[in-house]
Amino acid sequence: MKAWQFTTTHEPLVLNEIPEPTPGPGEVVLDVKAAGLCHSDVGVLDDEGWLGMIPNRPITMGHEIAGVIRAVGPDVTDWAVGDRVGVCPTGDSGVSPGYGRDGGFSFQHRVSTGDLVRMPDGLSFELAALGTDAGMTAYHALMTIGGAKAGDKVGIIGLGGLGQVGARVAVVTGCEVHVAEVNDAVWPLAHEVGATGVVHDAAEWAGQDFDLVVDYAGFGTTTANAVKAIRRDGTVVLVGMGKLQLTLDTMDMILKQARVLGSNGGTKADVAACYDLLASGAVRPSTTVITFEEIPEGIDRLRRHEVTGRVVAHVAD
Repeated sequence: MKAWQFTTTHEPLVLNEIPEPTPGPGEVVLDVKAAGLCHSDVGVLDDEGWLGMIPNRPITMGHEIAGVIRAVGPDVTDWAVGDRVGVCPTGDSGVSPGYGRDGGFSFQHRVSTGDLVRMPDGLSFELAALGTDAGMTAYHALMTIGGAKAGDKVGIIGLGGLGQVGARVAVVTGCEVHVAEVNDAVWPLAHEVGATGVVHDAAEWAGQDFDLVVDYAGFGTTTANAVKAIRRDGTVVLVGMGKLQLTLDTMDMILKQARVLGSNGGTKADVAACYDLLASGAVRPSTTVITFEEIPEGIDRLRRHEVTGRVVAHVAD
């Protein structure tokens, strides 16, 4: 079967012929229906720093995967052929698809049952794929780490693929949501998801006593400005890695008793919670659907910042 594979940095994906997988004990094989594209895919292709995470190459890329079980391995009793599932990239196996093992940019995918999340009825495969990473990561930062609750005043920095999900989840939760987004073209989306207000720069929030600010951009100054925006004992959650260093104001940190927390990925429970919101229609991210053949061009579009929201490849019917 065909698979888009990574060979090394600064080289394009290669369309290789690979064997169809067979499930081992505790594993299943999926027919991949949809696979999401992510800015981290651009990072893998462009930055040698990712090579340490990918010891075996060539490897099939794609860490946002949804499909239907086509075969089950020995001793698998909780899952059956025909089950609709998503694959949590930070699941129990501890081995991420597209990095430690072959991912979803192909037509079949072998996976441990400990990584599976059942899809609710009515949830599309495209949204299920998106929910395994973008949805999970956005939800985990806001709800699991940030502890957002009804009535909170919440700031969302960056309204990209993650931020738009986080903003909408916050609105559905009953928060008063404010967005900081440098790109004017995205401002209408902020209003569509239910944000109370939108500004160019989180610096404009200084002294406004937010309960929680989630920084989905992570450009250093964005996090520093988030600390200036929160109330005493408020919380800032850092998700984005736009810059890998930041400087915080000591006085803000101490006088506000600021809680600045990092958030990395999420859990199967986060994926499941996100799935419920997506299936209900309460959260409906902006999504561009492409074909399997268009995956390399889709990654190029992400590299050129030509996409609003997420890109998902429709792999098979």
